[in-house]
Amino acid sequence: MNTLGTRISDYRRKSGLTQMQLAEKIGVSFQAVSSWERDEYMPDTKNLIALAETFDISISNLTDDKKRNFTTEKELFDWTHMKTFIKTTAKSRDMKDTLSALDFAEKAHSGQKRKKSEIPYIYHPLNLACHCLALGIYDDAVVAACLLHDVIEDCGKTTDELPVGAEAKQLVSLLTHEKDDSRRKQILEDYYSEMAKNPKSALIKCIDRCNNLTTMSWGLTRDRIYRYIDETEQYIYPLLQIIKNVPEYNDAAWLLRYQIGSMLDIYKRLL
Repeated sequence: MNTLGTRISDYRRKSGLTQMQLAEKIGVSFQAVSSWERDEYMPDTKNLIALAETFDISISNLTDDKKRNFTTEKELFDWTHMKTFIKTTAKSRDMKDTLSALDFAEKAHSGQKRKKSEIPYIYHPLNLACHCLALGIYDDAVVAACLLHDVIEDCGKTTDELPVGAEAKQLVSLLTHEKDDSRRKQILEDYYSEMAKNPKSALIKCIDRCNNLTTMSWGLTRDRIYRYIDETEQYIYPLLQIIKNVPEYNDAAWLLRYQIGSMLDIYKRLL
């Protein structure tokens, strides 16, 4: 039977917790967890919230007695096919920085994985570059910066090491910030303030955010998802307006606003 107790037991096991460990995490007795799983008693509202947070699911997901099995895809496209598409496009349009950035990014991110998955990290920058090209943007510095946007922050590379021209290097620099939770608010204020001065970096950041939003459901905890939604509304929406004010990016701004806004609305409803 698909009872609340059964679901609590199933999620506990999926989380790798014993009944005692779960009890300690939410501040109840071992006997309480045992009685919930046997359907002798129901957890009160406070404990339902604690259980949902511990399992990193919604309360409705825990309490809904309708069994639904969905197949989800974390990787929609093969990264090697995306690489071939970018390389072919770059060669046909003589995008030298993009070609150099492509090989450099693949080597820099070698061995890295996307959060909570076995997907090679290079999938992410390749996705950004393909998204950019799909929007009809063939600016060599912009596409190259899409590919390199995380190599300083996540791979320990320096700006001087990047095998691209001055403009692409500047864009990657603008897209890079330090990670320090104790100063997070000030870091973000400074980061987005500088980015707002350069429409090309704003464009790349919005494409980056669009891609990251698609992975929130499996790559981030519920607390991080709430924080990501707030950050998107506070900082990304103003960047979209900056992009919109550039005539050549007007169509891209409309599509990105639609994609980002739609995803945020879906997450809010489900949360």
